[in-house]
Amino acid sequence: MTHHELSPRQRQITTFVANLGRLDAAGRARLKRNAGRSLAEARDAQRVFFQALPYELVGRLLEEESYFLIATLYPMAEAQGGGTSLGTTLRRVRQGRGSASLDRRFQSLLDSEREQLPFRLRQAVRLVNASDQSIDWAQLLEDLLGWEHPNRYVQLRWARDYFVGSTEAMIADRG
Repeated sequence: MTHHELSPRQRQITTFVANLGRLDAAGRARLKRNAGRSLAEARDAQRVFFQALPYELVGRLLEEESYFLIATLYPMAEAQGGGTSLGTTLRRVRQGRGSASLDRRFQSLLDSEREQLPFRLRQAVRLVNASDQSIDWAQLLEDLLGWEHPNRYVQLRWARDYFVGSTEAMIADRG
């Protein structure tokens, strides 16, 4: 898909993740120190964050919080994964580590209210980084923006990807 074929939201997300990738070490460090905090609680990170945020999103408070969460987690595990949900990524981590404690943590993540996400996602990102897996930051941001949908489609997809695996992964595992 080319940049022109993306929806406005996907373009904003792609631009934002690209902007994070261009931050200098000092900017990344400022954001990383604020991991787990809300934008209102952040210290010395607003300038860096708002310079990375696409202009049309400024002032959309709920969206700003999701973007800020991604901005603070990004420096913890910058490697980009390709098009997979966090459920798929954590499934790969699980295959290398054993499952019992990770299964419980993952279930807690799925059951999280928005306020619990910064802490639980920070734990998940640390695990992913320690396991040399990568995160699809654009997909994670898209998922966070849909987290509170009444159908819980994000949580259901993550659970499916984690506990069962994606169709592509199941075919690869058999092949």
